[in-house]
Amino acid sequence: MSDRYARTRHDPASATAAAFQVRGRFLTALALRVDTENAGGPFYAQLDEQLHKTPQFFSGAPVVLDLVNAPGISDPARLRELVENLRRRELLVFGVQNAAGIDPEVLKTLGLIAVPPGRDAPLPRDTGPARAVAAPRPIQNKVIHSPVRSGQMIVAEQGDLTIIGSVASGAELIAAGNIHVYGPLRGRAMAGCHGDESAHIFCQSLNAELVAIAGLYQTSETLGEVPGQGCTHIYLEDEKLCMKVIA
Repeated sequence: MSDRYARTRHDPASATAAAFQVRGRFLTALALRVDTENAGGPFYAQLDEQLHKTPQFFSGAPVVLDLVNAPGISDPARLRELVENLRRRELLVFGVQNAAGIDPEVLKTLGLIAVPPGRDAPLPRDTGPARAVAAPRPIQNKVIHSPVRSGQMIVAEQGDLTIIGSVASGAELIAAGNIHVYGPLRGRAMAGCHGDESAHIFCQSLNAELVAIAGLYQTSETLGEVPGQGCTHIYLEDEKLCMKVIA
């Protein structure tokens, strides 16, 4: 009996810990919408100019091709040419959206997946009597008392995020609520990540690679001229990102 107990106790199969976990993660994926059926010289010239002006904008970010305005590029040969040209520019293209009719085998050979179009606003709530409404999760604000370095991702999944310090290029801030940066903001900041259109972003100076609220994003370049110094307020109004220098 003691021998059997010993064998059971030391059996590796019975003592093996779980080999994996499935966990949710935030993923910053950029959608590159192709607005021309002729993805040729002018398209690549403009793209190269953008990459030259903001080299950190696409750095390390997964890219989805949005073909809603260029359905002709769904042709396998044209799609392959586009993907190969983008990857030569070190863009991490992994999927396509708004491209109905593409053969899944074609996507597979290109190392792509079909991605459903995202939704910027929160889903409407079903308040009917037959549906149970889950209790809201408690707000959990997060405060970071140090600069955020390049490559770091700071997430406040259930509240506001406050950074007391600077945010370096290549860093990412993600918050369900507002984002406050008491210092220069040079990385990426995404407020209202669960669809809260009333979220805001505040920083002492703005030179960001990307700012987003409720999934609507732009670069500081497309938001207009921004002084290098001065407190800046970014908010959503009529489904457009707006920016105001407040000091």
